[in-house]
Amino acid sequence: MPDSAANTPAPPAFIEMDDGDYAIPVSLEGGSGKASVTTPAALKVKDGTAVMTLVWGSENYDYMISGGVKYQRVNEEGYSTFEIPVTSFTQPMTVIADTTAMSVPHEVEYTLTLSPDDIMAGNQTPQAAAQRVVYMAVGIISVCAAVSLVKKRRLRK
Repeated sequence: MPDSAANTPAPPAFIEMDDGDYAIPVSLEGGSGKASVTTPAALKVKDGTAVMTLVWGSENYDYMISGGVKYQRVNEEGYSTFEIPVTSFTQPMTVIADTTAMSVPHEVEYTLTLSPDDIMAGNQTPQAAAQRVVYMAVGIISVCAAVSLVKKRRLRK
């Protein structure tokens, strides 16, 4: 496992964007080929640097190493989630993730490739659109239930 004190951490990549929340498509290669990450990944830009929220398709990762720095999970339950600085928008990023899915923990090397030309506002992601649809459906169902209740009460009188 790399020691961030022994290695010079990779500096975060600079991106000329307004501060805010975005999403960026990400592809994953490496390991056994069975691992996956959610795409697009959430991206928070502040002062020209970006932090990516990487959500693995498994609960079995307990830490990641990116740019020579070790990062712990940001969640305790559910799919393993990490917040890591983007060290390159133009070149693949090599990361190491420690998986506990095998009989003993193993550090596995992966390559993340980002698509900076396809960055979108955080509220334009497919996940955000699906969430809005769910909220609208719940709203419509609530209104229908209220109308039905009112009609039933009027019929009883």
